[in-house]
Amino acid sequence: MNSPHRNLAIVRYVVDQGHTVAEAAQHFKVSRQWVYTILHRFEAGGEAAVQPRSKKPCVNPRAVTDSVRHEITTIRINLTKAGFDAGPDTIASHLRRQGMHVLSTSTIRRIITAAGLVKPQPQKRPKSSYVRFEAALPNECWQADVTYCYLANGQRVEILDFLDDHSRYLLFIKAYPICTGVDVVDAMQQLISTYGTPQSTLTDNGMIFTARFAGMRGGRNGFEVFLNKHHIQQKNGRPGHPQTQGKIERFHQTLKKWLKAQPTARTITQLQHQLDAFAKYYNTQRPHRALAKRTPYEAYTHLPKASPLTRTDNEWRTRKDKVDKAGRVTLRYAGRLYHLGIGRPYSGQKVTMVIVDKHITTALTATGEILTEHVIDETRDYQKPIWKNTQK
Repeated sequence: MNSPHRNLAIVRYVVDQGHTVAEAAQHFKVSRQWVYTILHRFEAGGEAAVQPRSKKPCVNPRAVTDSVRHEITTIRINLTKAGFDAGPDTIASHLRRQGMHVLSTSTIRRIITAAGLVKPQPQKRPKSSYVRFEAALPNECWQADVTYCYLANGQRVEILDFLDDHSRYLLFIKAYPICTGVDVVDAMQQLISTYGTPQSTLTDNGMIFTARFAGMRGGRNGFEVFLNKHHIQQKNGRPGHPQTQGKIERFHQTLKKWLKAQPTARTITQLQHQLDAFAKYYNTQRPHRALAKRTPYEAYTHLPKASPLTRTDNEWRTRKDKVDKAGRVTLRYAGRLYHLGIGRPYSGQKVTMVIVDKHITTALTATGEILTEHVIDETRDYQKPIWKNTQK
């Protein structure tokens, strides 16, 4: 190590005490060339000239140029104005797609912070504290949920979306005045036609997704019947625990941030155009850190798709009713109300129905005498019995 004290000592050792260069080199354990260098510096500039000089190169080949800094801040500003994620990872991806040298995310963060483009955030919960689940393959699990926004006239609009758990690929997004159970089933049918049948779904416990908290009064709703018919496993989050559907909940934050940056839609049609544009960007241009910086589309198409397991869960339940004046009872199946013909002679009688999926056996509650058997025909409201007790 060359200290200013040693360099000056070498000079004094030679100049003031009369030692030779060779003796100085041996005494201070340096090369003779270095002793000559120190002496020449002293002769040229005095004591100040023998101070150790910086080894830092005159030019730093890795220094960030002003043009790159400008590009980084421009990307940050444009993404923020458009309502998109504008973090260092996203900016790095845009640089890569433009064919530019990609800086580290820490360097990008320093640049946008120095430019005053980062707002301080409160301390967040550590990511390590979350228990994470991720499907191993595309179509292994689809998350679905409904969120809302408002049109320019104040009308509330509901938005139904489906997200592939493995890839975060946005499979479906559509706006409705009110999203119904029929809409959910129609969406699933459309999705299966486009992407194939998933192995499972994950939703909250809203009535459009499950009738599990309806007291079994109507049995399974249309979505549940549809899933069972296609051998799709249904998963529901724990009540009051939206973190179970964390990916789609986080997606809604991204969606609403983007919508907030757009002109407020005046009609549902205009809103749908905005949602379609967002879906295209989200799926094909927005890289995701959890996907090794791939886009959801790249992650969804990278691996083979999962498929349903062979399974069928029959619906078993009972229902009590009173035969009306027209000789009918009512039964809700797959979210739709049907009228079952029993016969006018039994008007006013209390009956018990045993339901095994679409097959219904009806008997008098008082005696247990079997009156009719029905198989639900979903194309008709009134259901004729396939067998009827004709002894009365």
